[in-house]
Amino acid sequence: MMAKDDLLREASQALEQAGIEDARREARLLLCWATGRDLGGLLSLDGVDTSQQLRFVDALTRRLDREPLAFITGETGFWTLDLETGRDTLIPRADSEALIEALLDARPDREAPLSILDLGTGTGCLLLAALSEYPQATGVGVDLSPQAAALAQRNSVRTGLEERSVFLAGSWAEALNARFDIVLSNPPYIETGDLSGLMPEVVHYEPARALDGGADGLEAYRVLCAALPGLLVPGGHAILEMGIGQIDAVSALGVQNGLQDVGHQKDLGGVERALVLQSPA
Repeated sequence: MMAKDDLLREASQALEQAGIEDARREARLLLCWATGRDLGGLLSLDGVDTSQQLRFVDALTRRLDREPLAFITGETGFWTLDLETGRDTLIPRADSEALIEALLDARPDREAPLSILDLGTGTGCLLLAALSEYPQATGVGVDLSPQAAALAQRNSVRTGLEERSVFLAGSWAEALNARFDIVLSNPPYIETGDLSGLMPEVVHYEPARALDGGADGLEAYRVLCAALPGLLVPGGHAILEMGIGQIDAVSALGVQNGLQDVGHQKDLGGVERALVLQSPA
């Protein structure tokens, strides 16, 4: 048995030297995963046995190589949900929760039988979070990657929302012949030239296809905004995530395609992260 505090101290020092922020917290989370405890349960842990120590050291080594914590543990939290993660999708981020907040503002009736489409669904986080807030709603998630669509389907089972959701592999909305009350999307929006400057966790581990928005970062929005009029019911809402400083350009694309800019939602960092577009009634 090895003392918990000794393990945490050595791991924290190694993580800090590797340039990883909040190293102490990361060390604790890795030890939670290695021992099968939550942060509260870690407090009462007397010692770490050999098998748990080996599991912890392996996880720590991977983290020092800048593999994201969510890929090491295979799960992460989003909104109120606990989701499976994998290298075929982006890791859900708190910034994206601004889209759910924008949806709740745009559609305050939680009992509305909404039909929801999530384009580029990844883990399914946006669609599943929306369905968790609207118990009468149903939804479809589409992702170019069959592996991502399969992971999202597993997350629907994990969250108990499989009866109200379907996940498909396809290119944006090409395979769909329906209109929806709500369209959600977190498309690729990083300028191609900026990709190499992202954090190592992102550059080396997350799928580039889900990040690369073309030379100006707006390539996916041009496709989406052109498709939205045919995807939304009259008066329907599209809620799109975007990067810093992109909201005016994406709003203009929506207006050019006959949609109305009806709202913006900031993330916790104060960035205008979600744009709400509405089709004519």
